[in-house]
Amino acid sequence: MTCGEIFKYIENWAPKEIAWNKDNVGLQVGSAEREVKNILLSLDLNMRVVDEAVKKNCNLIITHHPLLFNPLKKIDTAHDIKSQLIEKLLKNDITLYSAHTNLDFTKDGVSFELAKRLKLKNIQFLTNLNSLQSKIIIFVPASHLEDVASVIFENGGGIIGEYSNCSFRTEGTGTFKGSEKTSPALGQKLVYEKVDEVKLEVLVNSWKVNKIISEVKKVHPYEEMAYDVYPLENKDINYGIGAVGELETPLSKEDFLNYVSESLSLKNFRYTTGRKNKIRKVAVCGGSGSEYIPNAVAAGADAYITADVKYHTFFDYNDSILLIDAGHYETEIFSLDEIKRRLNEFLTKEKSGSKIKVFKYNVNYNPINFFNKPGANS
Repeated sequence: MTCGEIFKYIENWAPKEIAWNKDNVGLQVGSAEREVKNILLSLDLNMRVVDEAVKKNCNLIITHHPLLFNPLKKIDTAHDIKSQLIEKLLKNDITLYSAHTNLDFTKDGVSFELAKRLKLKNIQFLTNLNSLQSKIIIFVPASHLEDVASVIFENGGGIIGEYSNCSFRTEGTGTFKGSEKTSPALGQKLVYEKVDEVKLEVLVNSWKVNKIISEVKKVHPYEEMAYDVYPLENKDINYGIGAVGELETPLSKEDFLNYVSESLSLKNFRYTTGRKNKIRKVAVCGGSGSEYIPNAVAAGADAYITADVKYHTFFDYNDSILLIDAGHYETEIFSLDEIKRRLNEFLTKEKSGSKIKVFKYNVNYNPINFFNKPGANS
């Protein structure tokens, strides 16, 4: 199994196209054509991660945070750590791949895993992405309707939330008159024809439109297939930012803070008191999610857990919501477990991947330390 096959599997779950437009997701260093030996997962890349990969015979490393976020102006292996990492990866024939904001914005990605860690129920996106979908409308004779629909569904069209194979069909009459140069599948050239047709409407991800149209043309009977493509402005329910759900039992503020500490294995965190004495509805956003605090408030959340919150932001929302800054590392690390689970499931099903092992780098840590003055808490 090649690295590229692994990439394709991950991107079927967390497509690169949904990532923040300034992000750099996907292949970072190495070759997608490399045959995979073993896989190492890590939140970030450093020398210790590469050493671990070499030790465990892993020639594919998958990280959440990209190594290459901004363009490199030079590769200076004597003084620059990124250059040194690139050199070490290349010397050891290791491919590096990153799933960053695309993993943030997909279902069961970073924020969903954080919500699951808190055992929230009825988990949904906190805010859905602006539409990345189009509607394809294809006019097809009834005799070929199911063939056309199947091709669309097989190529990822017709997915709405937890439902697949979604379409709408309207019967009607198509008219045409072919020139001398035509060979119509129905009727005769130079004759004005009326044919019973079906108008097939399906939602598709915009980046899949061209491939789907190309594949449909292979099974559509007409020489000139009639179709329309409409970009949509509605929210995309398949992808979004953050997550919101409910605790099975409401908790007091103090009990909730203890619950968060235990659930996320936190020794300390920053928070505001909020306005409610009981916490039931909880919103989360793994990583830096301060800008979505208004969304959490609008959703009626009693508490919001994220990271990298500024002082003035705490001040502004002190009376609006119980706001918790649990740490960037601490709110993202659980996503590696879901990646590992999915990869193991995929590799088990694929004969070519049955011998590949997936490891999680167990020395992932928050580089930020907290100083406690001796005797300060006595």
